[in-house]
Amino acid sequence: MAEYGTYGDLHVTLDNFVAVAEIRRPPHNYFSYDLIESLASAFEDLGADNACRAIVLCSEGKNFCAGGNFTQPSAGDSATKSGNHLYVEAVRLFRTPKPVVAAVQGAAVGGGLGLALMPDFRVACPEARFVANFTRLGFHPGFGLTVTLPEVIGKHRAELMFMTSRRIKAEEAFQWGLVDALVPMEDLRDTAISFATEIAECSPLGIVETRKTMRGSLAEKVKAATDHELAIQDRLRATEDFKEGVKAMSERRIPNWQGR
Repeated sequence: MAEYGTYGDLHVTLDNFVAVAEIRRPPHNYFSYDLIESLASAFEDLGADNACRAIVLCSEGKNFCAGGNFTQPSAGDSATKSGNHLYVEAVRLFRTPKPVVAAVQGAAVGGGLGLALMPDFRVACPEARFVANFTRLGFHPGFGLTVTLPEVIGKHRAELMFMTSRRIKAEEAFQWGLVDALVPMEDLRDTAISFATEIAECSPLGIVETRKTMRGSLAEKVKAATDHELAIQDRLRATEDFKEGVKAMSERRIPNWQGR
């Protein structure tokens, strides 16, 4: 594959009209403002490039994206440099005009699940797992998941994931339609590229316009959702329960909730 560029921790190649954007923050590929900004910038460039007709989003290491690293002192902090917020970049990412196929291995947790829901399609291996663990942290779902997850698996199943913080294994995710193809780990990347190649072999103008019709106002919905999600997250972040949720997670125990 031909080198396309490096955007922070994101490495991009382009070959036969298919770009492969690989997150290189192994083993867990925790997300941050910088990573989402890099993704948004790369996808914006690819969206304007006629040599790209489809994108594969993948990760190096054990997990696709294990969400925010709450073991760090600044974990969960909504503030970012220049006063901008991660969700501003997330919305920019959702505005990409080219179809995206995600290759998901290991964990897609919290905001990492939100990132996995940005693509149009998902290919996963049996080792993959999907977790909306926000309520287990005393927190509220974010990254637009209150819009994207119900659109993919339905409102009831999305509520189940949100309310229980349950880990959904790959086979169940496939049955629910959260995953479009389930293949062995060794075939994951090639299958995602083949999927994207199948898309790229169709009319580029037809694909872009059809995708625009099918996704409709998704980016605008995500913008409204993240505005709401952030307001609640900022409030919950100041509570004792959130501190307890993060502490309990790091200590691998059941939280002792106080309701305050």
